[in-house]
This record gives sequence, structure tokens and C-alpha cells, in this order.
Amino acid sequence: MIDLKGKTVLVTGGSRGIGAAIARATAAAGARVLLHFAKSREAAERLRDEIGPASCQLLAADLALADAASDLWHQAETAAPRIDVLVNNAGIFAPAPITAPMADWQRSFAHVMQVNLTAPAELCKLAVAHFRGKGGGKIVNIASRAAHRGDAPDQWPYAASKGALVALTKTIARGYAAENILAFAVAPGFTETDMAYVGMTDADIRRILSEIPLGSMASAEEVGALVAFLCTDQVRHMTGATFDINGASYVR
Repeated sequence: MIDLKGKTVLVTGGSRGIGAAIARATAAAGARVLLHFAKSREAAERLRDEIGPASCQLLAADLALADAASDLWHQAETAAPRIDVLVNNAGIFAPAPITAPMADWQRSFAHVMQVNLTAPAELCKLAVAHFRGKGGGKIVNIASRAAHRGDAPDQWPYAASKGALVALTKTIARGYAAENILAFAVAPGFTETDMAYVGMTDADIRRILSEIPLGSMASAEEVGALVAFLCTDQVRHMTGATFDINGASYVR
């Protein structure tokens, strides 16, 4: 049984999809959840009410903006003197076809890298400093199968950001394990969320499912359950590891 009683978990991008599943799973295990959202206030409020305001507090920040990560962390420390786990889940897709004008391509690339890599890295930096003064802590970075096998031709920034996030996770794990600061990455493949279906046709979905040996996408709840487990102290020596959830569509 997963027991997170007395723990505080900050989840970014927590209003829906995988983030919401992580929030539900950690709260069900007894954690207090600091639930970050950017624009989906109504969805975040519904989830807070579902979990219970005593166990879930909302924090708003647009991680596409410079210094938003620092503002979010300040909000979190104000809400909870001790944060035990940071879950960097917030992420975006933004196509960057090579046929696009260079200025448009650069804007798209920079936007994705800001949300998917720079903001999480800044939060990791702040978390490590916080954990050092509290006897340790954990970071769980939600990466992607694309970090290992790449992505579609117009998704260079998404694949690059997720690959870098995995490398960042390994570096944190190696650098701070002696201080009881642990870091894990989770790399889902296609997952049953609204984000997964953006721009997809029925033919696209059939093709995707045909490439997954299990024959179905993972559920967001499956990812949430794994993250909740990583928030415990049961797998400390797996710090630095990346956990794949892709139905054997990519096996390393």
C-alpha cells in the first residue's frame, strides 16, 4: 500500500490528463497536493473540490513566461513550509515544421523549450535548494517515449525538450543522491488524455494502436499510480532511472 501521509507534493500541469491522475493518486495515498494550473482554472477547481480543499490547494502560473517558475515555487513555499516532492508534469506540443519561415520556427521551438525544459529545470533548481535544507526530497520529471525514439518530423522541439529532461534528471540524481535528493523520470508513450488526440484523425489513432503490442494506450491513471509509488521511499536506489509506460511500443 502506498502511504504518503504527511507529505506535500507539488504537481505542475495538474488540472487534467496525466497531471490530474497524479494529483488524485498522491492525494488518495494521503499526500497534500499543491496543484498548479496555467489556464484551466475551472478544471483545476473541479479537481480540487473532488479531492477536497483540505488536501488540495491551487497555484496559478503561466510557465511559458520568464520567471513564472520562480513565482510558482514561491507560492508553493508560502502554502507549505516543507515540500517533499516536485512533479514536473506540465508540457506542451507546438508543431515546428522545417518548411516554416525561420522566425516562426524559432518562436515555436523557444516556446516549447521554455515550458517543457527551462521552467522544469528552474523548478528543479529551486527544489534542490529547498530539499538541502529539509533533509532531502524527490523530483519526478514526466518525460516521454519521444526522449528515446524521437517524434514526428514537425515535433523536433518536443522530442528535444523531453530528451534533455531525461538527461537533467540523471544529472540531478548523480549530483545530489548523497544528500537524500532523489530524481526519477517517467516516459509515457501515447496516453489516454485530451492532449493525445489533438489533431488526430481516426486513421491516425488506428495506426498508433497498431504499433502498440498491448493494443491500447496507457491510461493516465496508470501513470499516476507509478508516480505515487515513486513518491515513497520504497525504491530509493532507483534514483536516476527512467520508467517507460508505452505498452512495449518502444523497448530499451
